[in-house]
Amino acid sequence: MAPTKTPSTFNALFFFLFFILILFSICHSSLVYSLPQEQEENQHFQVLNVAASIHKTLQLFSKATPPSPTITAAASAANSSVFSVSLHPRISVVKPHHQNYSALTVSRLAYDSARVKSINYKLQLPISQTVHQRLIQPEDLQSPVTSGESQGTFEYLARVGLGRPVKEFFMSIDTGSDVSWLQCQPCDSCYQQSDPIFNPSGSSTFNTLSCSSRQCNSLKINGCTDDACHYYVSYGDGSFTSGDFGTETVTFGRSGSVSNVAVGCGHDNEGLFSGSAGLIGLGVGSLSFPSQIKATSFSYCLVDMDSHSSSTLEFNSVPPSGSIIIPMVYNPKFDIYFYVDLVGISVAGEKLPIQPSVFQVGSDGTGGVMVDSGTVVTRLVTRAYESLRDTFAKHAKNLHPTSGYSLFDTCYDLSSIPDEVEVPTVSFHFSGGKTWSLKPKNCLIPVDSRGKFCFAFAPSDSISIIGNIQQQETRISYDLAKKLIGVSPDQC
Repeated sequence: MAPTKTPSTFNALFFFLFFILILFSICHSSLVYSLPQEQEENQHFQVLNVAASIHKTLQLFSKATPPSPTITAAASAANSSVFSVSLHPRISVVKPHHQNYSALTVSRLAYDSARVKSINYKLQLPISQTVHQRLIQPEDLQSPVTSGESQGTFEYLARVGLGRPVKEFFMSIDTGSDVSWLQCQPCDSCYQQSDPIFNPSGSSTFNTLSCSSRQCNSLKINGCTDDACHYYVSYGDGSFTSGDFGTETVTFGRSGSVSNVAVGCGHDNEGLFSGSAGLIGLGVGSLSFPSQIKATSFSYCLVDMDSHSSSTLEFNSVPPSGSIIIPMVYNPKFDIYFYVDLVGISVAGEKLPIQPSVFQVGSDGTGGVMVDSGTVVTRLVTRAYESLRDTFAKHAKNLHPTSGYSLFDTCYDLSSIPDEVEVPTVSFHFSGGKTWSLKPKNCLIPVDSRGKFCFAFAPSDSISIIGNIQQQETRISYDLAKKLIGVSPDQC
């Protein structure tokens, strides 16, 4: 007779199977939970294509004829209020005259240092000297040029139409300026530009503004002759422009035009604007380009400054979906610049031991963090920079350190790396829990064609500036109505 299983046997079997099931569930949950952590850790390091970066520096100085910039007329937008023009790296419009990439880098960094010095100087002036209007005589509208470099000061040029009939020009863009201008005939002194110089007498829509006009009285420095308004604008590198202040019709490819935009018609222009016909001021202020065309927003995407590709400068367009939206910070003492509320920085997931107050605008208007299209290298106040530099070096032990270069004190010799290398990810953290993680090429840049790469940040005494190296390959949107800035990587 076969033995029968007692209830106690069934109970033991049941509890054994139940125990196995619970154990499996715990292990499975732990495995599933660990996957996002592993993915997050992988994002702390990204791959830098060393070979491609070096190849690009060599291409710029090859004997082969570089491709001409592709100028695509902006298509008519579905929304008639949206205007768009093509945006090009200077290098695709004006071939560099330097002997090699190292010389080009030195030239760029020398200009950049002069620009940042100029910004710091303006921020340290008494308010009465920075915002009050000055009236001067026409013969005083001149200034010495302090730099002999002929490399252009601004790295990105928009293709804009002016006048009737429409003539198109390459014009520099600058979020740190509010006055727009271009070189005009007759020239007392004009630098070399890519397009023919604008002749106001050949345009049926150019009109000189009177001295009593609202636009003339909005200039920081102006002058008058026979009730004709004159302007004068100088830049930190010693460059300047002066001439008649008038209104003109501006055309944005096929997307539309706006009449009666105040622009400077420069007859005396000297300095580092090589290739461009003038400048489009995108800063904050009543004379800025966005203000005059009544744009509620504008955006740009800065492609690699060493490439021959292009992107767009847009007005009144909607930020791409998935954009990182950051609140603007208003600085009432210096309201020409765009500031953001940076609260921290991390490297490879490690948060730097820096208090948010380090990045805040002071009661005297100094400090803070601005976003600037004209500054090349990102500056951070010294203690923030040193913490960032040291933390990056700690996580970049796989890279071979080498001597500094110009304003860079942290450089690496990557000449022995055949293709790619992992580098720590640098991330900016903003109020509201928003994070902008930079790509490797926004942090480590080649300074020559032999494999020397440097950490593309530098210290600053008072102001922090997010420059255009860190903005490259990212669409930056400025919502002027809502006081927000959108960051959209890979949306060129």
